[in-house]
Amino acid sequence: MRPFSLILPLLCLLTPVVASAEAPPPFIVQSHRGAGVLAPENTLEAFELGWKLGTIPEADLRTTTDGVLVAFHDATFARVVKDVSPELKNKGVKDVSFGELSKLEVGAEMGTGFQTRKVSRMAEIFDVMRPHPERRLYLDIKQVNLSQLAELVKEKGVGPQVILASTDLKIIREWKSLLPDSSTLLWMGGTEEKLRERFVELRQSDFAGVTQLQIHTKQVKQPEGGSSIQPSEAFLRETGQELKARKILFQSLPWGGSDEAVYRQLLDLGVQSFATDHPEVTMKVMREHWKP
Repeated sequence: MRPFSLILPLLCLLTPVVASAEAPPPFIVQSHRGAGVLAPENTLEAFELGWKLGTIPEADLRTTTDGVLVAFHDATFARVVKDVSPELKNKGVKDVSFGELSKLEVGAEMGTGFQTRKVSRMAEIFDVMRPHPERRLYLDIKQVNLSQLAELVKEKGVGPQVILASTDLKIIREWKSLLPDSSTLLWMGGTEEKLRERFVELRQSDFAGVTQLQIHTKQVKQPEGGSSIQPSEAFLRETGQELKARKILFQSLPWGGSDEAVYRQLLDLGVQSFATDHPEVTMKVMREHWKP
């Protein structure tokens, strides 16, 4: 993990080309959990950094006992809460009120060299987004009432700025019925066989409600040397062609994607967008790829 002092030169380099409302980049990079491994995950500071890098941050959503929607990934406090007590270690957002949650400091997953932060309310994050229409946010719902979330998004006036992410087609379509002006991301993992089965299902409904589709990919080392990609190059190329024809954004999450070569290979296969834990690496490759 890198202390923030090592990130500052990167920000200085990227600041002149960061997206604005007038000139957004011609591509989409999703910063996993806010800013990938560059900042304490799911904090307002991580989202701010993700936007500054020109990416679309991702927020994981959960609900407190008193109904407050917050950004928090894990089901328990064990990994990210600093100096978590034995009583709270195996508890999570669903077990505490927001008042109790606001007393905790998060960022322990970053190790030393990072300042801990407070858990952010989604209302606060949406308030920061509203004056900046170029700021967008992926919403990965972990433990949330969909109608409650939709009402909050409407109240804050950020419908066109949010992208709901889910593996569940029913949730995707319900969200589009609640907020037609927002976008959706259907993400899929698993074997190539399973992925092909899901595509059969999607074609039967003409991909209804899906505006973006993400496939998890990984590099697999071969016994004789070198590596291959899973799912196969042929499958990814076919998928890219079909989604482009349907005007659905084709996104990939390459696990362990800190190698520039991985992104270049996937771009050559038709991938148009990435979710990443390494936004500084991904943005460099994407800017080179889209350079006029």
